[in-house]
Amino acid sequence: MRSHNYSFGATSAVMTGLAIIIGLGSTVNAKTNIIIALLIIAIADNVSDSFGIHIHQESQSASSREVRRTTLLNFLARLLMTAVFILLIVLFSIPFATVLSVILGLSVIMWLSYSVSRQRRVKPFPIIFEHLLLAIAVIVVSFLLRDVISQLATKIVT
Repeated sequence: MRSHNYSFGATSAVMTGLAIIIGLGSTVNAKTNIIIALLIIAIADNVSDSFGIHIHQESQSASSREVRRTTLLNFLARLLMTAVFILLIVLFSIPFATVLSVILGLSVIMWLSYSVSRQRRVKPFPIIFEHLLLAIAVIVVSFLLRDVISQLATKIVT
């Protein structure tokens, strides 16, 4: 199975999931907030992205079979990845679940990057490095935004 059928969904789930976990990790009722946010994203945003992929592929004149397969596999990849993040949040403390989620997420990005490089028949290291760097940037920005938004919200509310 070629990674283009599910790579968008898996990558999107990893990046969005990690941003939510890190961004909401220090809130009051963090477990509940993270699970609710991940469930909303797993359903509403997933349907939205899958629909966008569907229309994009139709605009590229892909076969109906390929459009359906890619749409379904992206939807399922995103749903599965989000379900794993939710399971980690349910089973473990927030700090430990966050670490596990980051390790898992970066591993998925590495695997997808390796798969893409093999399909393109190029050296995997530059692609893996570039994609990991982007993923780490999203993690860092999510962490920084959490603190900035928290401080702003405290000033506005009080």
